[in-house]
Amino acid sequence: MSQQSSHQPLPQISVAELAQKLAEPGNPVQLVDVREPWEVETAQLNGFMNLPLSDYEEWSGDIHARLDSEKETLVLCHHGIRSAQMCQWLILQGFTNVKNIAGGIAEYSNRVDSSVPKY
Repeated sequence: MSQQSSHQPLPQISVAELAQKLAEPGNPVQLVDVREPWEVETAQLNGFMNLPLSDYEEWSGDIHARLDSEKETLVLCHHGIRSAQMCQWLILQGFTNVKNIAGGIAEYSNRVDSSVPKY
């Protein structure tokens, strides 16, 4: 995955806002976790599709079959760096409503749910 710089700030969502969305029944957002499988096994949030950045070659070619480019898409990683890369890439693929989860799962554990393991 190549890094593309953009002059537009990347849209973000706070972990508190994420918690509100996760609590809404029938919430139509798409949830993507770009961490490695071992990271997801260590600490995870329900409802996220795991698309590890290290497996980019395996899933990138059919991203439009896996995700709806018009739906709100929230992207998670450990601290927010890899998810920001994924957000930028999705925007380049024509996704119109992508948000990086600021601070990642580490921030979620710190501010929302301390039962989510830290690593």
